[in-house]
Amino acid sequence: MSGPAYRNGDGPHSGDGANEPRVPYQREQFGPHGPERGSYEEPAPYEQHGPAGSAAGDLVAGEQDPEAQPQLPHYDHRTLKSLLGAWALSVCSHDESLAVEVHLTDCATCAEEALRLRDAVGLLHQEESLDLDPLLRARVLEGCLGRRPARIPVPEWAGPYDAEAARLDALLRDLGDDYWKAPVELKWHAGEPRSERFTVAQVIGHLTAVDSLIARSLGLPPDSGEAAADPPRPGLGGLGLGLGMGIASRARLRRSRGLGDFPLEPVERTTAHWATHSMLPGSTVRSLWREQSHNLVRTVSFAGSGAAGLDVDYGSFALPLEDAFLDRAFECWIHANDIADAVDYPYDPPAPRNLNRIIDMVAARLLPEALADRRRAGLTTSPTRLVAAGAPGRSLLLEVEGKGGGRWYLPLDSPGAVASPEETVAHVAMDSVEFCQLAAGHIEPERIAFGQSGDRDVIRDVLFAAASLSRL
Repeated sequence: MSGPAYRNGDGPHSGDGANEPRVPYQREQFGPHGPERGSYEEPAPYEQHGPAGSAAGDLVAGEQDPEAQPQLPHYDHRTLKSLLGAWALSVCSHDESLAVEVHLTDCATCAEEALRLRDAVGLLHQEESLDLDPLLRARVLEGCLGRRPARIPVPEWAGPYDAEAARLDALLRDLGDDYWKAPVELKWHAGEPRSERFTVAQVIGHLTAVDSLIARSLGLPPDSGEAAADPPRPGLGGLGLGLGMGIASRARLRRSRGLGDFPLEPVERTTAHWATHSMLPGSTVRSLWREQSHNLVRTVSFAGSGAAGLDVDYGSFALPLEDAFLDRAFECWIHANDIADAVDYPYDPPAPRNLNRIIDMVAARLLPEALADRRRAGLTTSPTRLVAAGAPGRSLLLEVEGKGGGRWYLPLDSPGAVASPEETVAHVAMDSVEFCQLAAGHIEPERIAFGQSGDRDVIRDVLFAAASLSRL
C-alpha cells in the first residue's frame, strides 16, 4: 500500500501520521541549502511492508535510518551563536557549518546576525576593482558644497585642472618610489608619428616646468628649478610634450617680453628643469609639482574673476588663462595615462563635465586656427574660398560621441567666419576619448575610427589639423 502524501519533505498532508515513519527534510538529505542544481531526484514512494521483520532490512515503524540524516553534534544556542563569526569567514569544520546552518533556519536573531557578518566579510574580501571612480571626487565635493558653499570657490574653468592633478597625484602615490625610473613612451604627430621614451620623473618634471609658466603669469615666486638660459640639453630628438605644447603652438602669437635669463619656451624650460632636478628623488619631484598645482588653484580662487583676463606667456605666443588651465588639465590627463600604460595601471578618462570643457576648447577655439595655419602652409588638399570675418562660410559638423561629447560646427574657410548648419559640407562622428587621443598625437589620423559623410578632402584636412595640435 502506498504511504501518505508528502510535499517538499515537510511532513504528512494526509492521514493522522501517528505511527508512520517521517520522511527526512530536504535540508537533512542535501544540507541546509537543498540539493545542488542538476542533482535533485524525487524520493521513492514509501511502501509499507507490514509487520516488523517481514522483509529483510525493513525498519520498524517509528525508527530512523541512521544514514537518512546526518548525526550532528549537539550544540546549545550560546555555542552556535559564538560560531557565527567563524562561519561567516568559512573557517568552521563541516559539522560546525552544518549545525550553524540548521540553527539559522530556526533562529531569526542568529540569522540576522549571520547576514550582517557575511556582508562585513564581503567588504574585507573586495572582488571589484579598488580604483576609485573618477566621478567620486566630483560627487563628494558637490555634496559638501551643497551643504556648505565654499567661502572662496574654485573658478569653474580651473576645476578640470584641479581634478586631473588630484587624480595624477593619487596614481603616483599608488605607484610608490620604485617606479620613478620606469620608461614612459610619449607620442606626438609632427607630419608623421613620433615617439620617445622618458622616465616617470622626467614626465612629472615636464609638467612642473610648463605649469610654472602659469605661476609666473600669476606673479607667484619662481620655482627653484628655473635655470639660466642655454642650459645643458639632453638628447631630445623632438620632445613629445603632449597636447599642451601643440595648443601653445596654435595659440595667438605674442612678442617675447624680455624675461631675463629664464627660458619661456616650454621645451627649453623643461630641459632646464631636468638639468636642475636630475639628482632629486622621486618623492621630491612629486612634491614640487603637487605644491605648485595647489598654489595655482589657490591663487586663481582668491583672485576671482579678475584673473580670467590674464594671458600666459610662452615666449613667442600666449594663451588666455582659462585656456591655459584647460590645456594643463588635458596634458595632465594625457601624461597620467602615458604613465599608467607604462606600468600596466588602469586609468579612466576625466569626468564627463571636465572632458566636455576640454573638448570644447580644442574643437571650438583651437581646431579652426590649426586648420587655417595648415592652409597658409599649403598642407591642405580641399579647396578654400575667401570669407570676410563675421560672414557665413562653409562648415563641418564635428559630432563627438560618448561621455563628455557634443556637437560643434567648425568654420572651414577662416577662423573668423561664422559656422552654421546651412553651410555644412561635411559631417564627422567619433568617440570622445579617441578625439582627444587624436588631438594629443596618440592616434594617427589614418587609423582613427570615425563615421563620415560629405566632402572627404575637408574631413581629411580637419583630422590632420587635429593631430597637428600636438606638434612642438
